[in-house]
Amino acid sequence: MENYIQTDVKDGYAILTLTRPEARNALNTSMLRQLAEELSRFDREPDIRVVILTGADGNFASGADIGEIAEKTAIDGVHDLRLHSWETIARFRKPLIAAVEGYCLGGGFELAQRCDLIVAADNAIFGQPEVRLGLIPGAGGIQRLTSLLGKSRAMRLLLTGETITGAQAFDWGITSHKTLPGDSLTTAEELAAKLARGAPLALQFTKQAVLTALENYDGFALERRSFELLLSTDDKAEGIEAFRSKRQPVFRGR
Repeated sequence: MENYIQTDVKDGYAILTLTRPEARNALNTSMLRQLAEELSRFDREPDIRVVILTGADGNFASGADIGEIAEKTAIDGVHDLRLHSWETIARFRKPLIAAVEGYCLGGGFELAQRCDLIVAADNAIFGQPEVRLGLIPGAGGIQRLTSLLGKSRAMRLLLTGETITGAQAFDWGITSHKTLPGDSLTTAEELAAKLARGAPLALQFTKQAVLTALENYDGFALERRSFELLLSTDDKAEGIEAFRSKRQPVFRGR
């Protein structure tokens, strides 16, 4: 099995690099499983107090793997193996930092939103373009963006599928730190080293309290059910075929 996660252990923190550059680090099932396994391992490792997620070759993650989604039905969505991986990532107790360069779209943006701090280059590209494929985010993107941005800006991104820059994302409060292109990982490492010197239990309890205050679990369940239903629509098939053919989709509402 191909290894999609590069792991580097530092003094008090670890760096996990998404490594699928030929697909701009698109998240397939194997990559998500490997990422979840590494996070589970570091959750139990007392010497690792912080984890950084980043992407290889100038991109964070360009989205979910379109080839996998293309053939999925609503029933497949209910039994999707990726759900367990997403839940494992969400349960990670320690501070999680995203270092973002280049594309951070769709499932990649949802992964970044699951991090506690996002350090992004000012020319990075963020967005949830699922609506253009006849789909919606399926890993919490709607809930988290609405919590972060409020109704108007969340609707703008989610209904249009438009993208924004890292500079805009910082101004809107999506990211916690803005850097020059190429500097996101260096800044994230400086931040991780600082956090690693803190009180581990205090950091973990702070993270838990903030997430408990923000996350609406009924909303996450509704979002996931809606995503699963859309997998079996003609519009989803048309959206993905149009994306692959580089043409405008013709949606018919069925």
